[in-house]
Amino acid sequence: MENVKITSFEIENVKRVRAVSLEPAQEGLTVIGGRNCQGKTSVLDAIAYALGGEKRRPSNFQNEEGMNPGSIKVTLSNGLIVQRAGKNAALKVTDPSGSKAGQKLLDSFIEELALDLPKFMIMDSRKKAQVLLHCLGIEEQLDALDKEEKKAYDERTLQNREADRKEKYAKELPEFPDAPDEPLDAAQLMKELQDIALNNERVANHQMALKNAREAAEYSHQVVEKVKADLQTAEEREKKAMAELSQLESLQLLERDPADAQAALDNLNETNRRVQANNDKHVAIDVAKEARELADILTRKVEEVRERRMALLKSANMPLEGLSVEDGELVYNGQKWDCMSSMEQFRVAVAVCRQLKPECGFVLLDKLEAFDLGQLREFNEWLQTMGMQAIATRVSEGDECSIIITDGMVSDDDHAEEELADKLQDEEKDDNEIGGF
Repeated sequence: MENVKITSFEIENVKRVRAVSLEPAQEGLTVIGGRNCQGKTSVLDAIAYALGGEKRRPSNFQNEEGMNPGSIKVTLSNGLIVQRAGKNAALKVTDPSGSKAGQKLLDSFIEELALDLPKFMIMDSRKKAQVLLHCLGIEEQLDALDKEEKKAYDERTLQNREADRKEKYAKELPEFPDAPDEPLDAAQLMKELQDIALNNERVANHQMALKNAREAAEYSHQVVEKVKADLQTAEEREKKAMAELSQLESLQLLERDPADAQAALDNLNETNRRVQANNDKHVAIDVAKEARELADILTRKVEEVRERRMALLKSANMPLEGLSVEDGELVYNGQKWDCMSSMEQFRVAVAVCRQLKPECGFVLLDKLEAFDLGQLREFNEWLQTMGMQAIATRVSEGDECSIIITDGMVSDDDHAEEELADKLQDEEKDDNEIGGF
């Protein structure tokens, strides 16, 4: 279906409107100006009701000051003529061939948000993103990636906390650089003490034996001196004693100090405690290292999911350059919705509206007071590049306005009400009761 725009509209006695007709520009911005409470918004409400159905019916449809019943006529670029008139404002849709149609046909090419753009603009930021992703057809894929990323992110967060805890625990454990690498063996130290005691006992026995041998030698010598008669016997004893003396002197045994071994035994528990503390610290460091490595793996997984997500978004046919979805929210030129300017917000809203239903080539915009004249020109040029028609209201009586409404009528048109009333009455002559089909 072609891109449908509003060719013209004629409104009489609807809400604040008394008589307004206009042929809006087919591309770009058509501004309806005027002071507050003059009927500008009523024009948009009337168009929205004519095209959008009973759910958009104003509670005060009839202008209480108007003599004639309220009526709306909207002509579309596809040739359809949409009318609502009379007491019940029943719908009449006539196609170019002259046959009648109804609301279902209008709904097939008119996007709901085009008639009520504030509905999109006041949505929660995440809801806006969901609307865009749904119309791009990647909502389910992106949702799956978001869940995968969240799962990996949560796992990484827990793993990082565990790694931090283990690293802190390992860091706080005591360490003793002067402690031996292995625990001391109490049995070994006891054996060493026993060996020392046996050695020293041998040394003591040796000294005692040496003393006795010397005394025996001396005694033998004296006996030899005194008893010449028993010289042979004495000489043999002397020889034997001297041999034994010589043998004992040749051993040269030394006494060992047991203090070091005794100190090691006394400090056995403390030393082994330090060895165990060092071992515990080394184990804790290794465990913390493994935890950190796992956290790094999960970080890479999160980054990989994010890269796939970005690739999916880049491959999507976004309705507006610079528009994307990050962390479940709309982002335009790097800014989330609450940080966008009013101009940027309107651009995003119009682009999403068009993406939802490309056949709908127009949008209704209310209250453009936030735009200065330069921004209005810029917005108008952007709409033209998009091939979009926008009918908007603005509290202004300046040259930027296509028409200015005063007291429900187009200014400087004294006969507008009479001419429009006559025209509508002529069209109603052959249709006493307008019905919707």
